[in-house]
Amino acid sequence: MYAQLRETAGDLARLLWREHTVYRERGGGVVIRGEHVRRWISLAPTGGKDRALLRAGRILDGGTTAPARSEVVVDLTASTAELAAVCRRLLADVTAAADEQRIPRPRAAEPSRAGRAPRPPRPRRTRHTSFGSWMVLLCVAGIVALYVHSLYR
Repeated sequence: MYAQLRETAGDLARLLWREHTVYRERGGGVVIRGEHVRRWISLAPTGGKDRALLRAGRILDGGTTAPARSEVVVDLTASTAELAAVCRRLLADVTAAADEQRIPRPRAAEPSRAGRAPRPPRPRRTRHTSFGSWMVLLCVAGIVALYVHSLYR
């Protein structure tokens, strides 16, 4: 099966891109990389006779591959031109998805900090300690005074 995939991938690569790299995947499939268009196509066996899983995705800035954006099961007995048409459709889907991600989404209108009016200062109390707080302090001082007085008796 690998030989058939390799041969089909080589034919597809020549039809799709002038500059390409074809190599074997870990799972037994074949990958076609088009560095100049920043896209990749993968042909992987599906377990069925003369059928393969065709996936397409992007090549990221660092040279790594992004996960597949679209995939379809194809019949390998179809002509190379038909397979190339399916590949082009998948690549168009990948490109459309990538363009969708680049479009900036409108944000909710919220005023910036610079555009806001300054907050009015908080009203300041003149007395920081309330009457209840003074009463608690006096009670604690009284208890401490009683304790000290009981020690010296």
